[in-house]
Amino acid sequence: MTDALKRLSDEGVAIWLDDLSRKRITSGNLAELIDQSHVVGVTTNPSIFQKAISSGEGYEQQVSDLAARKVTVEEAIRMITTADVRDAADILRPVFDATDGQDGRVSIEVDPRLAHNTKATVAEAKQLAWLVDRPNTLIKIPATKAGLPAITEVIGKGISVNVTLIFSLERYREVMDAYLAGLEKAKALGLELDKIHSVASFFVSRVDTEIDKRLDGVGTDEAKALKGKAALANARLAYQAYQEVFSSDRWAALEKAGANKQRPLWASTGVKDPELKDTLYVEQLVAPNTVNTMPEATLEATADHGEVTGDTVTGGYQEAQADIDALAKFGVSYDDVVQVLEDEGVDKFEAAWNDLLKSTEAELKRLAPSEG
Repeated sequence: MTDALKRLSDEGVAIWLDDLSRKRITSGNLAELIDQSHVVGVTTNPSIFQKAISSGEGYEQQVSDLAARKVTVEEAIRMITTADVRDAADILRPVFDATDGQDGRVSIEVDPRLAHNTKATVAEAKQLAWLVDRPNTLIKIPATKAGLPAITEVIGKGISVNVTLIFSLERYREVMDAYLAGLEKAKALGLELDKIHSVASFFVSRVDTEIDKRLDGVGTDEAKALKGKAALANARLAYQAYQEVFSSDRWAALEKAGANKQRPLWASTGVKDPELKDTLYVEQLVAPNTVNTMPEATLEATADHGEVTGDTVTGGYQEAQADIDALAKFGVSYDDVVQVLEDEGVDKFEAAWNDLLKSTEAELKRLAPSEG
């Protein structure tokens, strides 16, 4: 069942699970996925926590204790989510040790309501790193304009970062620049660069969802022939940019000082279009030194019928650029698409966070001890 997953790992793709819940931790399921399905990391986001905590499974005692202490709903959420991340990090610690810190990591995101506030994002990142207090944590910071200087500042303090919500090639280059600037700050402060790690989460399926919707609107057979191509093309060109930046003289100086490359991470790899193969964004994005964070359904589909045939990224840059360029012919603006997706991404996480606030507040009230 796991041959395809092993082949994926052997090709240099780290398999991370895009999900976390207390039930997954306490039932032994996470440990089982690490042991049997080559899972070497975990990512979370506000939507994942909203779903997990709303299910109620495993959280009642902690919520009851928090209610007795009359904590605010924001504090309750932070106590609950950091507890899950801490426990998951402990389960993944052997992987972290075995890979010299490259894998075995768990990501937790700053409050998405701070996405356009640099100072608050930095403060929140420091707080989360302190609260979780595990070396194998990654703090997720969105790649908004305000997020870029926050990334530099946080990396410069020696905190490892997962940069999230990257859709455009231009923004991705800015993210890599922010990472290198952060490493240069850390180096100037005398910090150990080999202890700082980062991934850049480049979103995949949402690109096809938005672009294919626009191609359907054009309606011609020629336009529809481009469906299902843009997301892969975008990701492949991102990998080309990664290769360029991390073979530069600027990078060489940092690498000599012990720095780690910021790996590209393929996020949003669950296929949303039923007409596309459910393992498309796994099989067609195989390249060395990358991460693919998968929902469990995609992980299971890859284990069951995934076909891993080697590197499917490098060497395809010319075709990828042609696929992106072809969009303009049909009036589909790449720049507009990626801006819409970034705005929607922040809005969706903010909406999930607000839903999480409401459902947690309701649970705190329900489990609050009666007075007297």
